[in-house]
Amino acid sequence: MVASLVEKACMKLRLAESNVCHQTIQLFKHDVITAWVLSVLRPSEICGLILGKDCGVWDIGSDWNISLPSKPKPPVIPPVPPPPGSPVSRVLFLTDLHWDSEYLPGSPVNCEEPLCCRKPPFQNGLIKDKKKVGAGFWGEYSKCDLPLHTIESLLRHVSSQGPFDRVYWTGDIPAHNVWQQTRADQLNALKTITDLFRKYLGTVPVYPAVGNHESTPVNSFPPPSVHGNESSDWLYHEMSQQWQDWLPPSALETLRTGGFYTVQIGPKLRLVSLNMNFCALENFWLLINYTDPAGQLKWLVDILQEAENQGDKVHIIGHIPPGLCLKSWSWNYYRIVNRYESTITGQFFGHTHVDEFEIFYDEETLTRPVSVAFVSPSVTTFINLNPGFRVYQIDGDYPESSHMVLDHEKHILNLTEANTKALEDPQ
Repeated sequence: MVASLVEKACMKLRLAESNVCHQTIQLFKHDVITAWVLSVLRPSEICGLILGKDCGVWDIGSDWNISLPSKPKPPVIPPVPPPPGSPVSRVLFLTDLHWDSEYLPGSPVNCEEPLCCRKPPFQNGLIKDKKKVGAGFWGEYSKCDLPLHTIESLLRHVSSQGPFDRVYWTGDIPAHNVWQQTRADQLNALKTITDLFRKYLGTVPVYPAVGNHESTPVNSFPPPSVHGNESSDWLYHEMSQQWQDWLPPSALETLRTGGFYTVQIGPKLRLVSLNMNFCALENFWLLINYTDPAGQLKWLVDILQEAENQGDKVHIIGHIPPGLCLKSWSWNYYRIVNRYESTITGQFFGHTHVDEFEIFYDEETLTRPVSVAFVSPSVTTFINLNPGFRVYQIDGDYPESSHMVLDHEKHILNLTEANTKALEDPQ
């Protein structure tokens, strides 16, 4: 009944084409209803969730706090540039590849569906601009994702730009056709792109993070307390299989449980890969529990305290930037970054598809910067973008290294130029 009403509203309000409305509701309804049932929300809260505050009060952003260790924060030593001639690490950063297996050069770039440039019957549309012959061979400035040959060309190109000490890869592998996706589709995308990483990056260590598009329905990431067919086991277990050459057994264990992990990547440097889907408003499974889902932030505090005790530095990677998270989750993360500002020396995210950064300020004065979260542009063109990636220069491995970002390069593909030379690999 509820699903039918929502589908009718979707069509009446023209939120999408009728087939998109229907397929989306059919895909989401089981998991959403299950999450509602398990959430034990009161009727007034459900009414507020669906119809707004005039019907009832429901606030997924209500306050909660992570306990921090009683050990005092060490004195902050202002960063200084590394001595001349110090080692520098080169880190390749890739995010938001969004491979569309149904991309078709020459297909309509304007369509009624949320994703265009696709083979029929996956897309209905017309070429509205008579001067345009259709989607370009390498990609298109429209609401389109990328063909596999463009992603493969990019990886072939970056393999010649090394050497790289490691790769940070922050997710979103599948395309934006979220109303059509199956678990088999998502796992095929995971395997196909992972195989390309191995093919072109060889022995370079790759450290992935889980994006919000990895699951289906999109943004669907239940906490570990949810078992059976509704759980994320199908996804995390396949990730652990595909990525086992890159990650040690201890990291694979927490990856299988909650989609996050930590690994020692240098003598005094650790990496933490967070599952930022546990902070996302769009993750309807947070109806069950939005107070530190999966205990991830408590786990992060334990990792950071251990690193501080041993004098290690920590890099954090994740998909969704913390500034876009639920207010209460974001606030707790901010407190953690403030407490461990001398330990966390790099934060790297994606998701927005554009070149951004977030600055963290001292929580007492709100004037002294304590950390920066780098947000990198996407590989996909979605929407109206040139494909891009970053290379970070980071203070390298030596006894007194800060392991901080010293500089970065942004590389983009000029699609206009590339599409005039379809038979040539773009540079």
